[in-house]
Amino acid sequence: MEFLEDTPVGGSADDATRPGSIRIILADSQAIYRVGIRKIFALEDDIRVVAQADSLENLKGAIERFPTDVVLVEGALLAASSSAIADILKIAPEIKLIVQATSTDESATVELYRRGVRGIVTRAISPDLLVRCVRRIAEGETWIDNQSVNWVIEAYRAQAASLVNPKTQPRLSPKEMAIIACITQGKRNKEIAFQLGTTEQVIKNYLRKIYDKLGVSDRLELALYCLHNKIIQSDDADESLIEQKLARR
Repeated sequence: MEFLEDTPVGGSADDATRPGSIRIILADSQAIYRVGIRKIFALEDDIRVVAQADSLENLKGAIERFPTDVVLVEGALLAASSSAIADILKIAPEIKLIVQATSTDESATVELYRRGVRGIVTRAISPDLLVRCVRRIAEGETWIDNQSVNWVIEAYRAQAASLVNPKTQPRLSPKEMAIIACITQGKRNKEIAFQLGTTEQVIKNYLRKIYDKLGVSDRLELALYCLHNKIIQSDDADESLIEQKLARR
């Protein structure tokens, strides 16, 4: 089965890419499940399903063809290849992945976030919460529940000693430190740009450099790295506060 281009109910294909809308691809092996999810999003003015796919290969093809902001993908499809997430992000580095899992466990959850997934939800998630999840992730946030935050923190603690040597800790510029401080406070790129008097794209560029310097892959790892290694000395750099901000709904 090839991937399917999607058209909004009562609209045209052009409606799916109108400015301001969140463009999403549904990737799931079960057609009936895709139909149900599509109906949920059809009720929202700012979310448009641009394509559907029933396999990993068809998902890659859809991403190559359709400009997309978010992919909602069945966890079992990603399990077909150990490089699935990396392959998807290579095609579209800015795309945001939400994984729908039948069940969650510590090792699988930590690994998914490490590889670049922005959110993990169960297939039993309520429609309202799923819509909220898509919007938050499209805005650049990480969607993570309290249990998963604990798992990620513990996993990071376990490997922190081997990742960091204080004697060779990378040097960060004042601007990079200011951005990191904002990240640990749970601020979005748009808010950080406003506070620092620059553009959202400049903040994104800085974040990529910071990730490379510190050897982290996303905002969550960055916040935990800075907390564990005391890079930011602030009342806001507190583990419980970071958990609340990263897990907020």
